[in-house]
Amino acid sequence: MDKKQVAIVGAGVSGLIACKYCLSKGFDPIVFDTEPDIGGVWAKTIKTSRLQTPKALYQFSDFPWPTSVTDDFPTHLQIMEYIRSYAINFDLIPHIRFRSRVKGIHYDGLWSETWSLWNGTGEPFTEGKWNVTVENTQTATTQVYTVDFVILCVGRFKDVPNIPEFPARKGPEVFQGQVIHSMEYAEMDDNAAAEFVKGKKVVVVGFGKTGLDIALECSSINGTEQPTCIVYRRDHWKLPDWAPWGIPLALLYLNRFSQLLVHKPGEGFLLSVLATLLSPLRWGVSKIVESHVKRTLPLAKFNMVPQHSVSKDVRSCMLSYMQDPDIFFDELEKGSIKLKKSQKFSFYDKGILIDEDNTRIEAEVVIFATGFKGVKKLEDIFESLTFGEFITGSPRIPLYRECIHPRIPQLAIIGFSESFSNLYTSEMRSKWLVALLEGAFKLPSIKEMHEDIARWDEYMKQSAGEYHCRSSIGALEIWYNDQLCRDMDMNPWRKKGPLANLFEPYGPMDYTR
Repeated sequence: MDKKQVAIVGAGVSGLIACKYCLSKGFDPIVFDTEPDIGGVWAKTIKTSRLQTPKALYQFSDFPWPTSVTDDFPTHLQIMEYIRSYAINFDLIPHIRFRSRVKGIHYDGLWSETWSLWNGTGEPFTEGKWNVTVENTQTATTQVYTVDFVILCVGRFKDVPNIPEFPARKGPEVFQGQVIHSMEYAEMDDNAAAEFVKGKKVVVVGFGKTGLDIALECSSINGTEQPTCIVYRRDHWKLPDWAPWGIPLALLYLNRFSQLLVHKPGEGFLLSVLATLLSPLRWGVSKIVESHVKRTLPLAKFNMVPQHSVSKDVRSCMLSYMQDPDIFFDELEKGSIKLKKSQKFSFYDKGILIDEDNTRIEAEVVIFATGFKGVKKLEDIFESLTFGEFITGSPRIPLYRECIHPRIPQLAIIGFSESFSNLYTSEMRSKWLVALLEGAFKLPSIKEMHEDIARWDEYMKQSAGEYHCRSSIGALEIWYNDQLCRDMDMNPWRKKGPLANLFEPYGPMDYTR
């Protein structure tokens, strides 16, 4: 019997893991990526980028970090070397088509919106095929590949920049300076990026990890002579370290006991009652972290105290880690970096205008660190308008187990929803997916899948509020992984002994076997 061919779109971390696990089960994967190298977001990033989570959480379960990497938060160069070593070790490179842009995918087979089972039969493979149209960006030639299954690993932090929309004559077109997105800044080599901002008045829009890193780079180049201004809408919690009051954050959020404190999708009556009874402890955990951050960082002095709990940022994956907080706040103190909070702004010829108080901020360069339109990227890859609408038809992309859309046949999405460690989560999903493809288990009915998706929707709305569209499973990884393990008929209790299972943090190495 011929091997089933699986097209994987994207050679970032998720795509490489999906390729590795497909190979391990005897499938024939072919990976397409627009870039000339592997690595996804890590292949093109800014000079000072580092890992946001400790490397113990961000590693392949069967390929640990080398002992030569001693820093808990490796640089992007070390991360790229680690990813490349993984690809070489598992012989993934021969399966990758570089400089290959997927222009569209089209399903050629029977399909009905009235089906009660995924693919009509509940089986992962049918007589239907996907036609994947691929453009070689070097030769400008196009080829159509016919495959049995498609895995989209395109991510949500790349390719389609999110630029705010402005009324007529109030946008970048009236500005006499230069406007770019952080993606364009990251694509410059280090010297070109430094030269681009040198001696210029720079405004960075957005105060997430990327905006913070870019602002620090600009301030280190221009100092107080040309202060860098960060314009942003609201404050989020930023960690000075991963051990509030000396307690490892993983003990507070990444063990089974911590997950007893919160309501979970599909938890049942007893666990629901327990979460309600333990809610004061959940509040206490948040206050432990918040009090440590406020004690360590001068947030109040610079009007940076968030108006919401740290728990909301944890569960929406809006929490960020400051590698060198002393440097940032020194720059604020000196005036090399200035902050301006605003819900809305517009452009004028010499800079930007803050709508609330009509403050004019002069600028020669404006850099949008405002994220990406990941949903748009997913929608556009489908040639079928119907399938595209399935992706965009609800506020959050409705995926069962955050992988499978119940009504899109022979296709999975990996690496789109967020967690504390996207590598770790993508590996669990890839294990689950190939088990599904090899017939180790079957999906429930479409109706049951939608009901499960609705439960997760409700959880995310309650835990993440307006950020629920990010589909974050932050700090609920164990509960989520338990579901994947049960589907695969694996024991979800991965440690030895009840106390270890309850109180020790879980991580990638717990799922090696």
